[in-house]
Amino acid sequence: MALDANIKGQLKQLLALLESDLVLKVSAGDDKVSKQMLELVNELAELSSRITIEHVQLERTPSFSVNKAGSAESGVVFAGVPLGHEFNSLVLALLQVSGRAPKVEDSTIKRIQAITKPVHFETYVSLTCHNCPDVVQALNIMSVLNPNISHTMIEGGAFQSEVQEKDIMGVPTVYADGDFFESGRMSLEEILNKLGATSDPTEFNEKEPFDVLVVGGGPAGASAAVYAARKGIRTGLVAERFGGQVNDTLAIENIIGIKETEGPAFVASLEAHVATYPVEIMKDQRVAKISKGDLVEVTLENGGVLKSKTVILSTGARYRQLGVPGEQEFKTKGVAYCPHCDGPLFKGKDVAVVGGGNSGVEAAIDLAGIVNHVTLLQLSPELKADSVLQERLRSLPNVTILTNALTKEITGDKTVNGLTYVDRQTNEEHHIALDGVFIQIGLLPNTEFLQGTLELNKMNEIIVDAHGATNMPGVFAAGDCTDTVYKQIVISIGSGATAALGAADYLIRSNVKELAQA
Repeated sequence: MALDANIKGQLKQLLALLESDLVLKVSAGDDKVSKQMLELVNELAELSSRITIEHVQLERTPSFSVNKAGSAESGVVFAGVPLGHEFNSLVLALLQVSGRAPKVEDSTIKRIQAITKPVHFETYVSLTCHNCPDVVQALNIMSVLNPNISHTMIEGGAFQSEVQEKDIMGVPTVYADGDFFESGRMSLEEILNKLGATSDPTEFNEKEPFDVLVVGGGPAGASAAVYAARKGIRTGLVAERFGGQVNDTLAIENIIGIKETEGPAFVASLEAHVATYPVEIMKDQRVAKISKGDLVEVTLENGGVLKSKTVILSTGARYRQLGVPGEQEFKTKGVAYCPHCDGPLFKGKDVAVVGGGNSGVEAAIDLAGIVNHVTLLQLSPELKADSVLQERLRSLPNVTILTNALTKEITGDKTVNGLTYVDRQTNEEHHIALDGVFIQIGLLPNTEFLQGTLELNKMNEIIVDAHGATNMPGVFAAGDCTDTVYKQIVISIGSGATAALGAADYLIRSNVKELAQA
């Protein structure tokens, strides 16, 4: 599978950054995927004199490992052809195995290196999954930094028998030493926490108080951090993952000034923009609660406490769940939330999409090009999606649209085998035989930790005023976690700026008050 000239030119520049010689140990056969993999590794060797190829027999064929010449095995293996969204994982692995330091906090490196028990991870991915690279790259980093850890990325399309044997119907799916570990997107921090390698809370307790502390790293949080830092005040940002929900968005075509982009690429530009300012970024941390004393205290789930004169909450939202029998039982076993990630696993099968808004209709359109048949179920009498999307959906021959359809249960044995719904006009119950159900019914605000602390509306959204202020003095909020009517990236960016300016004005008024009382 030849790389085009443009990619080759960029790749050659990146490979010039290799810090030592590498050996790609290749296990290949006569099959089509092996030939594609050989073409890829041969092109890598042609682009850099520091890369050589050695033919060996590995656990899986086709596969190859990335190793520093003259050193022990790195533990980084790619089974299949790491192209698509995994191409960046391959490039980063080459650089990091060669000795180029990964962009990881020192505290996180210490946690990785403190793991003494040997563990071998295997991650099943699809090359169209934009969530998978985060997990693959995190586990590769762990393998590079700790000889007790090894990791194999397994491209599901190349190893379908393994996928079927393990009933894998959602990616990424991770196994540790042959046992199921976790499925879905995970940050490096979450993987370490699951392994019991918790972070040291004292590093947070010892930090000087911030003027503005932003909680959340999505578009609202990034905007708030930039606007606060430009005021010349001490700014921090703490987030579970930078980019938030946007990481799970593929095509973005409505950010004014940017004709089109993809979620991960836009997140990278957000983070790069924030990094140009003196903002202290603390990633992979979840907030447990906030409280107000002389300062606002933000308690993290690891027990650490951050203090700030003001706080801007931009915790975003997550996929809303149906809450029907079978949803939890068959999650990753036929129940899915990301059509871009998991759609290829349902090639040639029958699936349903629950939800008739833009996200649901877009999911149905995308899936119709992969699966055998799509049934879209909408609770209300009419679809809510934009008319242009509805027209496209209705033009597809392998799509059935059901309105007034109340999903009652997702059925199955080991995996999903159907969906039961009630026709709200006739009250008749129907059952559809299916292999998968994609749920696209909107978002829920990430505000559970604020229950009883801040004023929330009936949908648990944070109530804010025109300045982004909440009912707690010094605490502001922005983005999808608030009661703003429309949930859009551009609106979140604007609300983040509003909250930062509101926080800056609050600090000025507080300083004036303190001076008047002195």
